[in-house]
Amino acid sequence: MGYKSLLLLLAPACCGHSSDKATLQQQSEIDTADTGYAAVKNIPLPKGYTRLHTDTTAFAYWLRQAGLKKDKTVYLYNGQPKTNQHAQFAVLNISIGDKNLQQCADAVMRLRAEYLYQHKRYSEISFTDYGGTVYTYSPPYNRQRFTQYLYKVFGSCGTASLARQLRQKNIQLVEPGDVLIRGGFPGHAALVMDVAINAAGKRIFLLAQSYMPAQDIHILVNPANDTLSPWYAVSDDRYIQTPEYIFEKTELKCW
Repeated sequence: MGYKSLLLLLAPACCGHSSDKATLQQQSEIDTADTGYAAVKNIPLPKGYTRLHTDTTAFAYWLRQAGLKKDKTVYLYNGQPKTNQHAQFAVLNISIGDKNLQQCADAVMRLRAEYLYQHKRYSEISFTDYGGTVYTYSPPYNRQRFTQYLYKVFGSCGTASLARQLRQKNIQLVEPGDVLIRGGFPGHAALVMDVAINAAGKRIFLLAQSYMPAQDIHILVNPANDTLSPWYAVSDDRYIQTPEYIFEKTELKCW
């Protein structure tokens, strides 16, 4: 199941809009080195951990197949490098288009919808806006219609509505496909891309985000633990510190 079908444009979402252009000096310092990993599933694990078993038809399995770019620079929708090039471990090989559209909640909804679309589970492609209006994908089931549907969803839904739609989940049971989300105007959302576990039952996870302005979806580094990075450990800490946002562990939700 390739990611060629992911090359579509998206519409506005969770966070606000702002400008973010790198200076010439900052551009010259951007790390364009090959990450060495072809897909999320290739990101190495800390010693003693194994990835959670998932069915090959599950969202978790699909996310692990997500391709990664060789160049780990995060680019904005306008082709400019993002000013902050220190938040990402790797960049997903997914087009963002040329408009300021694909932001945080958009990226989460896009990946979920693409998974369901590729598995022909069309009736499950459904999102609800903050006012309670439900947007369900309807025939004809083709790429053009699907893209039009996504434009409508992303223009009407964001972190506030997605947080309402998702179900609360205990961080101790985190799985790929879960979402760390704070609903708001703006809020923020990050998708759990992978989870591993050790013999003692301790879990670690990878996070991916888009942000504002619209930019490449990227795997986050762990700024609080260089040794574990890019993995995050489930712990008793109240907060989960990511490079550009701090979540509370009670803000984990699932589909």
